[in-house]
Amino acid sequence: MESQALVTDDAVLFGLLAAILALVFWTASHPAPFWRRFYSIVPALALCYCLPALLNTLGIIDGRNNGIYPIARDYLLPAALVLLTLSIDLKGLVALGPKLLIMFFTGTAGVMLGAPIAFLLVGALSPETVAGDTWTGMAALAGSWIGGGANMVAMREIYEVDANTFGQFAAVDILVASVWLAGLLFLAGRAQRFDRWIGADTRAIDELKDKVEAYQLANARIPTLADVMVVLGVAFAITGLAHALAGPLSTWIATEAPHLARLSLTSSFFWIVIFATTIAIGLSFTRVRKLEDAGASRLGTVLLYVLIVSIGMQMDLMALVERPWLFAIGAIWILIHGALLLIVARLIRAPAFYFAIGSQGNIGAAASAPVVAAAFHPALAPVGVLLGVVGYATGTYLAWVVGQMLRVLAGA
Repeated sequence: MESQALVTDDAVLFGLLAAILALVFWTASHPAPFWRRFYSIVPALALCYCLPALLNTLGIIDGRNNGIYPIARDYLLPAALVLLTLSIDLKGLVALGPKLLIMFFTGTAGVMLGAPIAFLLVGALSPETVAGDTWTGMAALAGSWIGGGANMVAMREIYEVDANTFGQFAAVDILVASVWLAGLLFLAGRAQRFDRWIGADTRAIDELKDKVEAYQLANARIPTLADVMVVLGVAFAITGLAHALAGPLSTWIATEAPHLARLSLTSSFFWIVIFATTIAIGLSFTRVRKLEDAGASRLGTVLLYVLIVSIGMQMDLMALVERPWLFAIGAIWILIHGALLLIVARLIRAPAFYFAIGSQGNIGAAASAPVVAAAFHPALAPVGVLLGVVGYATGTYLAWVVGQMLRVLAGA
């Protein structure tokens, strides 16, 4: 007979999750040397997953039998995707120059190619590791490494990833991506040496710094109450519209073409995410994109972190020790991504900044890509945000493609 968790009331549980977020971000921004050293080693994102998971593992909370995650999934996730995608500036992205774009999309290709290669290599060494639903967890991880946390959760719902499998791959994401981030920050401190080895021309980066600084001075403002209301109104209105369109469409496909269930096209949630993201991309070409100046992506990130702690509370940390080979999948996968970037950087003589931000714009998205960009120069941080937003916009579509490739390899 299962023992009852200490906290069973949804309101109390939500308050506890909110307190965890407050504690993590308060300490992460604290100037004390201890906290600075601590968060230079342990990412805040890792704690947002692991602290709720620890409470669930210890039986303090019941992470699965509550109403918090369904609300976060159905309402906060699409709204977060809208706000994180809305600010994309495709014209500005093109203006950054071909080398940066080549490196970014090389990084995306590296993630997409690395997934099946890592699956096959680890499958040859440890067949039981890739057996069963492992491919679904890899599809979710592809969502994170092409886009971000919101795309990872979207893949979880589209491919119906088991909570334990998802938790295991969330741990792989945190560990492997954190080590990779440390490597890119190490590279930032030795950028000149890398650029000399590559033979890169860095004049375009200097011009980019000047452009970004000028844009920030011209557009930054403190958001008003009206700004916040409009931002949230747009996000949840588009979320509502996506729900209204997705329900009838998925039902019609399930009735008229049930065989498309194999491609997840009969999933209402799949279409909710597709409609929300596509509408937001469309609006990014209009004046609605100016909502980013009022903090649209910041509010989107708040919604995303509420979603993250609600996912973390479903994880069982003890399940991680059962499948250590999953970390080998992640390591092989990201090394393929890095190797492809290095080859292309050498061919086109791309500077270290392009290599690092082309990678982290995929692997870390808008959450950590600005950190890597700022390590080269503070004025370059918005470039990391911009490329991270492109990842959010494309992550769901491309991770779905990766999932289909993995499904074939797994024979599912």
